[in-house]
Parts: sequence; structure tokens; C-alpha cells
Amino acid sequence: MEAVRRFFIERDYLEVETPNRIPAPAPETHIDSFASGDWFLHPSPEVCMKRLLAAGYERVFQICKCYREGERGARHLPEFTLLEWYRAGADYSDLMRDCESLISWAAGLSGAGRQITYQGTLLDLEAPWERVTVDEAFRRYAAMPVGDALDADRYEEILVDQVEPRLGFNKPAFLCDYPLPLASLAKKKKADPPVAERFELYLCGMELANGFSELTDPAEQRRRFEVSMDERRRIGKAVSPMPEPFLSDLARMPEAAGIALGLDRLVMVLTDSATIDRVVAFTPEML
Repeated sequence: MEAVRRFFIERDYLEVETPNRIPAPAPETHIDSFASGDWFLHPSPEVCMKRLLAAGYERVFQICKCYREGERGARHLPEFTLLEWYRAGADYSDLMRDCESLISWAAGLSGAGRQITYQGTLLDLEAPWERVTVDEAFRRYAAMPVGDALDADRYEEILVDQVEPRLGFNKPAFLCDYPLPLASLAKKKKADPPVAERFELYLCGMELANGFSELTDPAEQRRRFEVSMDERRRIGKAVSPMPEPFLSDLARMPEAAGIALGLDRLVMVLTDSATIDRVVAFTPEML
């Protein structure tokens, strides 16, 4: 934790703290928030942190607890520790380089070194790391192209079963350029409009981070939120209110990039821990 803070403070980031309890999280189809009275425990601090960018803070980071209902497993907790950082004037390529520098820095300061072993696999943390598009990864590893997986509503199933277990061995890997329906808060890629400037970072088949070039068009963002809300209704999930203050501030937000990185999972990798239970003081079952 100290290594992470030093990394950002030495690079002129401001550490911020935003509320854990909010009236409206960003609507996302597959992320379920815990109700807290008429409000919600935030699944991520992104809504408030982007509003800080809109207010003129150009480099911000936060380490905080986040909450997602129904998430429990060897790599999941319903309450977990998230690191998020945002940079004005940056895009998702800048964030990939940030990840390369941050994780190498944290590994070095924690004593793990630039070459680490996770669950029997030797990982070389020297940059550059692999960059593979979603389209290319599905062509390499999946039983069908990504477009067919989306049409058959099997994208998540195939990603988890066939693609993720092949990513990030020997060197970490960035899975990038997501189809637009899978990137509701990300900006379209100018050179390839059907995809968005979004990536996820994988180490030994485990996702550590999700980042993207930020969408700053409030009308387009509202349209995408409405699509997510309609899909939640279709599959029988609860729908939270539209985050109106966020959409209002989005019109003043500069071009920027932002990312969320699971600190519990990073500690898993740096301590060679097979499950998330080994890196937290208390699991839900212990309370």
C-alpha cells in the first residue's frame, strides 16, 4: 500500500477520498450494487472521481473499499479494496504504461523483484507487456469469433472458460479494444469505430485492472446508460436512478483516461497466494 501511494505522489497525483454511499452508481448490466437505505454502496468511486476531473483536478488517485453484490469466490469478495487513478490529457495507452511502471515499482519495493513466481509460473515484469485485442484473442483461443459470441449471448462464458485462462503467462497481458457493447463508459477508437479504447490487465489468467479512455459526451453517455438500464430490466435485475449530477458535470470533463485496479489481487500475485482469502484480515464468513 505504501509503495502504491509513493508511486502516485512522486508523479504529482493528488490522493482523494470520495463518499462510499451514493444516490446513483453508473448503470452497468452485470454489476450489482448493495442498497444502503434509498442510496447505494458504491461499486467503484468512478462517478465522483470523474466529477473531480470536471472540477479541474488533473491527476487524482484513490484507494478505497468498494462493494458488489453476489461476488464471492477464490478471487472475489463482496467488499474489496480498489485503486483508481485518472489523468487529464491521457488515453488508454498511457494507462497501460502506467500499469507496467506501477506493478514493477510495487514488486521491487515489496521485495518481490522484477521477476516473480505466481503459482508455479515465472512472470517477467519488464516492459513492454503483451497487447492483444479482444478480436485477436477470440480468434486465437475461443471456439467462435467475438461477434458470434456476442450474438449468442455467450461472450462472458467463453471469455472466462476459453480466453482468460490463456492470458498473461510469462509476461502480463493487456486485453484491449473491446466491442462497443462491452464498454459503456469508454470512448470509441477513432481508427476503428466499432470498438472502444478499453483494456483489461491479466496476470496468469487473472484480471487485475480495467481501464479506458473516458467518454466525455454526456448525450452519448446517457444513451449508453439507458441501454444498460433496459438490459437490466430485461433480465430481471434492479435498476438504480440515472446519475444526473455526473452527466451534468461530464460536459465539463477534459479528455482523460481512468482505471480501476484490484489491490487484493495484486497482493495475491506479489505474495503467491492462490486465493483472495489469504490476503485479507477477515473474510465475510469469519464475521
